[in-house]
Amino acid sequence: MRRPRLFIVTGFITLAAAAFFATRTQASAGEIKLVVPGVWFREGDMDLGHSNNIIIEMKDYLIIIDANFPSGARLTMEAAKRISDKPVKYVFDTHHHGDHAYGNSVWTKTGATTLAYIGVAEEMKRFEPARWQDSAKTREDVRDLHQDAPEPPTQTFDKSPFTLKDSTREVRFYHFGWAHTRGDGFVYLPKEHVLCTGDAVVNGPYNFTGDANIGNWVKVIRASQTLTVEHVLPGHGPTGGPEVMEGQVRFINELHKAVENAIKQGKTLEAVVPAGAKTTTITLPASVKNWTGPSLPGQVRDTWEEITQKKPHGDITK
Repeated sequence: MRRPRLFIVTGFITLAAAAFFATRTQASAGEIKLVVPGVWFREGDMDLGHSNNIIIEMKDYLIIIDANFPSGARLTMEAAKRISDKPVKYVFDTHHHGDHAYGNSVWTKTGATTLAYIGVAEEMKRFEPARWQDSAKTREDVRDLHQDAPEPPTQTFDKSPFTLKDSTREVRFYHFGWAHTRGDGFVYLPKEHVLCTGDAVVNGPYNFTGDANIGNWVKVIRASQTLTVEHVLPGHGPTGGPEVMEGQVRFINELHKAVENAIKQGKTLEAVVPAGAKTTTITLPASVKNWTGPSLPGQVRDTWEEITQKKPHGDITK
């Protein structure tokens, strides 16, 4: 019998990384950082479960990366107004999870178009409205929208890359495959060598593996690494460079290897992750300590189920 899964995708950051945040300063939460001229990074307030947001300035309008939760959407909207008097024309959902897409209707009410790879809309059809309704039980900002389900992206694309371009900037939207979710989207600025990764690459112990294809995750990141990248803007955690992508690759590889070894040694899942326990006997090397945190038992269990059932964990998740 599979364990009951508290659906942490709508607020998993606060739940999964509570121990980490108890010792981490929140000084950077909400801070707006200029990455390159015309591109700003706003680190999400983890206590509120918010994702990061990126603001990209075009000649006549702004592009926002990730709709966030409704409360995060409003905070990012305020930040964008402080930065520029240009309207927000597009909001790109990197994937379907609540902290990246539940604010869609907040943005469309202002006239913005919400944009995503078609897999995001398909994932919403797969998992909603159940997750939205679960989220509304605990999140006032979701409940106060008085919606029965999240608003899907108003525009989707199925050919990668999809490009927006004007006289000042080119922005490419890529789908490299199924990693964190089936709909994972990356945003790349070829002139500035900036890559926005959503949760396919995070910078810290923020990996949620419930909807993932863990065995394919590294292939997706490797595909994104064929781009020339100097600035990595992750879905969670601070900005960095290409080393953040390499760290994410090492974490997924080490997680998969450790679980695979335990299975080959004849260990049982219950011995490695006792039912109801918040611990695991699996340990990962210090080289990936930045990505290792309180979520490790769940990540181990998800990886174990994916390997033993021989299908992506996202096909196991209900």
